[in-house]
Amino acid sequence: MKLRDTPSTCQSLWRCLPCPPAELRLDLVLSSGQSFRWWESSPGAWTGVLEGRVWTLRQDGDQLWYTVYSEEDGHKEEEERDGCPAKAAKLDGAETDRILRDYFQLDVGLSALYRTWGTADPLFRKVANEFPGVRVLRQDPVECLFSFICTSNNHISRITAMIERLCQAFGRHLCCLDARPFHAFPSLSALTGADAEARLRALGFGYRAKFVSGSARAIAEGLGTEGLCQLRTASYAEARRVLCALPGVGAKVADCVCLLSLDKAEAVPVDTHVWHIARQRYGVALGSKSLTPRAYQEIGDFFRELWGPHAGWAQAVLFCADLRKGQ
Repeated sequence: MKLRDTPSTCQSLWRCLPCPPAELRLDLVLSSGQSFRWWESSPGAWTGVLEGRVWTLRQDGDQLWYTVYSEEDGHKEEEERDGCPAKAAKLDGAETDRILRDYFQLDVGLSALYRTWGTADPLFRKVANEFPGVRVLRQDPVECLFSFICTSNNHISRITAMIERLCQAFGRHLCCLDARPFHAFPSLSALTGADAEARLRALGFGYRAKFVSGSARAIAEGLGTEGLCQLRTASYAEARRVLCALPGVGAKVADCVCLLSLDKAEAVPVDTHVWHIARQRYGVALGSKSLTPRAYQEIGDFFRELWGPHAGWAQAVLFCADLRKGQ
């Protein structure tokens, strides 16, 4: 199956979920720096890796269509270089529906949240009219953590390329689509090898190589993968504290991981974009002219007070709007 195939021409290989654009806009969510594993493989179609499988997603009216490709075993490296075809997997519909609903958190009513935020915040209401359907992903905590360690002093296109190299070097090969290979995100154990840091530096990770390998070892020797995932049931403050103890993890990276993988909807990641938004558009009076730890906390508290328990979701809408307008 080629990426250009559409639901109308290949109905038997596709499934769909009801999902109006007001609840989800793939083009906004998958390109706004929440995840770095998706690419627009053809107009309106997004292909990426989720839970160790390769998916293509597209929207048609009020439907979210998807297909999942089968994993290929036993291909030699030469065959991979030549381009190995992928086949659409036989879908266990209930399970794949569940995975997508969980990933996009479709049980959270986004339209109702937009109305709540717009009532509390006229500035949000103006932005929301142009940027509907921006919702927060629920990602695997290991993938989310190591992806966002790579975001420091970086931009989306470069981060995406770094994550791709990381997966190719350390992740399991899944399949090829139109000669493009896809790999799973590396396991924690794959990143703890004695030569991991050197290999990452050779891949262009720079100083981040030390943080990736160091955090991998710290988690492996402490929390473990299971313990990291169990932070979903911890308080926001506790999850943040644990994450900030890891190499290369500061407040902003910790908040991204809390929001995007650990179910902490109140986490508000504050970078220079959000800092400027708070000062210039909302007139937040800060005790500092730079983004100090105190200013960071004050901005997060301001937006939590303004937007309520899903403040991190509202921030994601403003961040997406700011990113798009900047482009």
